[in-house]
Amino acid sequence: MERERQRQFAGFTKKHRGDTAMITIKRIYDPPSKDDGYRVLVDRLWPRGMSKEKAHVDLWLRDIAPSNELRKWFNHEPQKWTGFKERYFAEIALQKELLEPLKKKMKETHITLLYGAKEPHINNAVVLKEYLEKM
Repeated sequence: MERERQRQFAGFTKKHRGDTAMITIKRIYDPPSKDDGYRVLVDRLWPRGMSKEKAHVDLWLRDIAPSNELRKWFNHEPQKWTGFKERYFAEIALQKELLEPLKKKMKETHITLLYGAKEPHINNAVVLKEYLEKM
């Protein structure tokens, strides 16, 4: 209980479903931590200037990332956030079978979704986390 409280204060979000693990999001440029668990990069493009060794990525789910068209349209403009979320949810729904390996892993361990964007609150990892939590 105390550990859970500490995680909440540290910015972690607990997923409240029976046997599933926690999901957090983290910028890939932030240092890896043992608390990250299974690290999953969810961007279509490999992050600029980040070596594979330094990234400590367990899985790269590039195909579940937003399409190039959607990514370019959004351009991380806050006023397009709601539209981006709706369109990205629709894209995920069309290829949700790509999430099967991740769903299995979620039952075993903590998952950290990694993203490269500078904005921590409006990026594809935030949307994907929300989608996974609703599954």
